[in-house]
Amino acid sequence: MMKRRELLKAAAALPVLSLAPVAWSAAVAAAAPTARVRPGDAGWPSPADWGQLAQRVEGRLQKLDAPFAACGADAAAPACVAALAHLKNTFDIGDQAALTQTSGWLDAWSSQPSAYAVAAKTTADVVAAVNFAREYNLRLVVKGGGHSYQGTSDAPDSLLVWTRQMNDATLVPAFVAQGCSTAPQPAVTLGAGAMWIDAYDAVTTRGGRYVQGGGCTTVGVAGLVQSGGFSNFSKAYGTAAAGLLEAEVVTADGQVRIANACTNPDLFWALKGGGGGSVGVVTRLTLRTRELPENFGGLFFTIKASSDAAFRALIAKVVAFYAGALFNPHWGEQIAFNTGNTVDVNMVFQGLGQQQAEEVWAPFLAWLRERPEYTFERPFRAIALPARHFWNVEFFKKHAPGFMLADERPGAPAHHGVWKGDAEDAGWFIHGYQSAWLPQALLDEGSQSQLVSALFRASRHWRVGLHFNKGLAGAPAEAIEAARQTAMNPDVLGAFALAIIAGGDGARYPGMPGETPDAQRGRERAASIGRAMNELKAAAPNAGSYVSESDYFLKNWQSAFWGGNYSRLARVKKQYDPNGLFFVHHGVGSEDWSADGFTRLR
Repeated sequence: MMKRRELLKAAAALPVLSLAPVAWSAAVAAAAPTARVRPGDAGWPSPADWGQLAQRVEGRLQKLDAPFAACGADAAAPACVAALAHLKNTFDIGDQAALTQTSGWLDAWSSQPSAYAVAAKTTADVVAAVNFAREYNLRLVVKGGGHSYQGTSDAPDSLLVWTRQMNDATLVPAFVAQGCSTAPQPAVTLGAGAMWIDAYDAVTTRGGRYVQGGGCTTVGVAGLVQSGGFSNFSKAYGTAAAGLLEAEVVTADGQVRIANACTNPDLFWALKGGGGGSVGVVTRLTLRTRELPENFGGLFFTIKASSDAAFRALIAKVVAFYAGALFNPHWGEQIAFNTGNTVDVNMVFQGLGQQQAEEVWAPFLAWLRERPEYTFERPFRAIALPARHFWNVEFFKKHAPGFMLADERPGAPAHHGVWKGDAEDAGWFIHGYQSAWLPQALLDEGSQSQLVSALFRASRHWRVGLHFNKGLAGAPAEAIEAARQTAMNPDVLGAFALAIIAGGDGARYPGMPGETPDAQRGRERAASIGRAMNELKAAAPNAGSYVSESDYFLKNWQSAFWGGNYSRLARVKKQYDPNGLFFVHHGVGSEDWSADGFTRLR
C-alpha cells in the first residue's frame, strides 16, 4: 500500500486547473516555515528525493555547477574555454541554465547558479517543481530570459524553474478570455520562455500585426509583462502589461489557475506590472495584437558643445524642441546628456516616413548649423523601413547591416537577432543603476528652466538618459487608461520620460578568468551616479522608479515601484502565497524575509 506521503506527492504533481479564487486556511498560513533549507541541512532532499522529482519531470532535472569552476588558474583548460565561448552570444547565455544575462552588481549580488534546475517543457513540470519546493521548504527561483538587473533570475542553494523551452508562439485571430463574454479580438499566445524576438517574428514578420513588447529582443515575454514592460513604441501603444488578456499561472499551492479580467481578476491585476516571481509562475500568456503601421524608423546623431555655457543652451534647446515637436505618439527611445558636453540622440518613430521624420527635425538642425559652437561628432541619419521588417534579421542583413546581429550558432532559429547595442551589453556587471519618472509638468514653459538646470548639474557627474518611451504622458488616452488598470506605479501615467543614470563594466562572473573587479573604482562610479540622480531629483523630488530598471539599494521601493497600489498587491500576495514560497529581491512581500530569501523575519 502506498504510503500517505507518497500518495500526496503523486497527487500534488498533477496540474489541477482552478477558476475560483484560492482560500488557504489560517492553519496553513500559521504553519509558515521560519527558514528555508540549504544543501547540508537536515531537511535537504536526499538523492532519492531528487530522483523522484526527476521522474516526475521526465528527466528534465539538471544539477548545476558554477559555470567557470573549471577555469581555476588555467584559462586555457577546454572546459574553461567552452564556458567563456557562451559569453560571445546573448542567445547562448540564455540557453545556459547556470548563467544570467547580467553577471552581478557591485556590493549587491553576483551570478551564482541554483543547486538544481527543472528545465520545464510543460505546465506539469512547473507544478512538480513548485510542489517539491513547497514540500521540502526550498528557496525557489524562476528564470525565463534571465535579464534581471536585481539578481532575481538565480540564487545559490535554490531550485530553479527554468522556462526557456516553453517558447511557443501561436496567433489567435479571435480570442475570448475564459469566462468572459467580450467580443473576440486578435491575439497571440506565448509560452513563458518565449523571448520578444519570438513574439515579433510570429506577430509582425510573419503575421503582419504588432504586439506591444520589449525593446531588447532577448528579454523574456513573461518577465517583462509582469514588470510592466516598455518597448520602442510605448508612447503609441502603452505598456506590455496593459496588453495582457489572459495568463496561465501556477500558484504556491501547486494549482494551475487561469487569470483574466473575469476569472481570478485580482491575480490577473497583480500579474500586470506587480513584478515577476512574487505571486506565482506564469506558464502561458495571451496578449492583444494590433494593426501594424506602414513604417517604423530610427534617427541618430551626436552633437558636441564647445563650452559649458553652450552645452547648457543646447540642453535648453533640446528640452524645448522635445516639448514642442516630439512629445506625441510618433516618437520614442532616448536622448542622453554626457559629461563631455555632448548630446546623443537615438530616437525611433512610427507612423512617419523618412522624409516626414527629417522634416520634423529640420528646424532643430538648422539652429545647430547656424551656431559654430556646435559640431556633429556623429552625423545626422534617419532611416525608415516597412514596419513588418523591423525585427526581421534577414532584412537587416541585406539592407542595413550592422544594426541587428544574428545568432550564428549552428541550428539556431533563423529569426533570432539582437540589436547590436544590446549584444554588446551581454553579461555586464553593474556599478550603479538608478531611474526616476519625470513628470510632464517639467515640460511646461515655466518649468523647463528647472529641468534644464537639473539636467546640466546631473551631467557634471554622469551621463543622463531620458527614455521617452518609458513614460506614458503624450500617449493616446486609450493607452493611458489601459495602463491605469495595471499594478504599476501611477507615476508612469503622467511621466514624459524615465530618466536612467547607470554604469558598469563588462562581464564579471564569479571564477571567470581576467581582471578582478576594481571595487574602489566601482564604488566611486556608483557614488557619481548617485550624485547625478540627486541633482535630477531636485526637479522631481517624489519621482517613482521602474521596478526592472532601478537601484538595488532603494529604501522606499514599495512606494517607488507601485505607489498606492502596493497595499492591494500585498493583499493579493497573502491570498495566493501566504507562506512566501515566492521571493525576489524588492518583490511584493519580500520585506518579510532576509535579503537572501532564506530566513523569515516576521
